[in-house]
Amino acid sequence: MGATDIAFPNLGLYLNNVPKSFSIFGFPIALYGCIIAVGMLCGIALASRMGPPNNISSDTIWDFWIYAIVLGVIGARIYYVIFRWEQYRDDPLQIFNLRAGGLAIYGGLIVGFTVLFIYCYKKKINSLDFADSVVPGIALGQAIGRWGNFTNREVFGGYTGNIFAMRLPLEAVRSSDIPESLAAHIAEGTNYIQVHPTFLYECLWNLALMFFLIWWTKHKMFSGQVMTFYFAGYGIGRFWIEAIRTDVLYIWNTHIAASQLVCVAIVILAVVLNIIFISRKNKKSDPEA
Repeated sequence: MGATDIAFPNLGLYLNNVPKSFSIFGFPIALYGCIIAVGMLCGIALASRMGPPNNISSDTIWDFWIYAIVLGVIGARIYYVIFRWEQYRDDPLQIFNLRAGGLAIYGGLIVGFTVLFIYCYKKKINSLDFADSVVPGIALGQAIGRWGNFTNREVFGGYTGNIFAMRLPLEAVRSSDIPESLAAHIAEGTNYIQVHPTFLYECLWNLALMFFLIWWTKHKMFSGQVMTFYFAGYGIGRFWIEAIRTDVLYIWNTHIAASQLVCVAIVILAVVLNIIFISRKNKKSDPEA
């Protein structure tokens, strides 16, 4: 394979010269960042459309994203750096090199939802209806953003021979993303790895989740239910996808995957919140309670 090629042999797809970046007036621009930006804009546009059905104005949602995107990106970077500190301790300035990738979505989500509840508190807006409005857009943004990992040749799984198997040239990926179990499948005389395209799995999962959330918005039984379904759906999908990735972020000095731990936590949170919200709804509907 050529150094810039990507192939899906079982689908008969061979992509030649897939770039990581392009230049404008000699200045290199990473496709990763462009795709993330497109995902954000599409997510915001969808969230603004979901606002009115949840009694939230579209303008209010557009105003919120000014704060959420900036602080969310910072949160995503901090989360990644914390669990990959060995990559940055000898050259801390690389922390600011976002063009090389390195954004952990959970950090962005934690900061983003924190900003959401503070914003709604300050604006005196129903935060649960607001969250119900934005989560379909978040799912869409995540689905699109994962293609940035495709152009960066990152976020892939171990060896597979399934229909979606993806081949990447060895020189195009980080050596730290090739564990011994994957290296054992590199045939003598070949210059590529054949892996699970986990970026694609997560993209498809998030698109399915997005459509479900849009549909459920018309049927939700209480404020916040769409948000809890997002938490549960994303947590379940990310848990199994994380299990086959090779670039797992671990809790310090353990073999516990940080993202899988967070997955379990948000699924439990979703269940607990649903129980609380349903209990409150039942109490309001029962005059003798």
